[in-house]
Amino acid sequence: MNLILIGAQGSGKGTQASILIDRLGIRHLSSGDIFRNAVAQGTPLGMELKGYMDRGDLVPDRLTIQLILDLLQAPEYAPGVVLDGFPRTRDQARALDDALPQLQRTIDRAIYLNVPRDVLLDRLSGRYVCIAHQHVFNIKTKPPRVPGVCDIDGSDLIQRSDDTPAVIEKRLQTFFEDTIQVVHYYRAQGKLLELDGNQPIEEVSLHLLYGLGLEPVQA
Repeated sequence: MNLILIGAQGSGKGTQASILIDRLGIRHLSSGDIFRNAVAQGTPLGMELKGYMDRGDLVPDRLTIQLILDLLQAPEYAPGVVLDGFPRTRDQARALDDALPQLQRTIDRAIYLNVPRDVLLDRLSGRYVCIAHQHVFNIKTKPPRVPGVCDIDGSDLIQRSDDTPAVIEKRLQTFFEDTIQVVHYYRAQGKLLELDGNQPIEEVSLHLLYGLGLEPVQA
């Protein structure tokens, strides 16, 4: 199963992606991971990508698509993938649809976690990540057991530099003006699964699994 997760910053995509990969046995592929891995490997494609990133320029769609296609050819992605953070625009979605048939793949469902803008702002203002592995916590919705300390690896929790009010507002504006077009694109194809993301995590997960025709895992 090949899925796309769509949602603004703070919508809970990372949490729901973890549930999907555990339930379906498929891999999670975020745009940030794609870029970081390509640069770290030092491949010609990665070096071209680094040039754009070092200059602060947007990475061209054709380069991102090629990176995704290269990764999806690896055996570990044979069962499927959850794409997170790409496509971000309608043009990128079209380009992805045009490219995937090379691998005998298609997007099965696009999942949109719909959360009101004011709720997103409130969530993001309380978000913290650990220094060691970037595990995400939220003092309002998912607090650590010990304040300021990661439950998983024991490292200190910090607030990311891009979680300041001005940066958050800019990112949300970009999402609701540009990325929302991806939602409309997959809705027109009949592939959209829209979920109310302004619910407890367990409720969102339940509706997500049912929406994909899966039974929830019994405790």
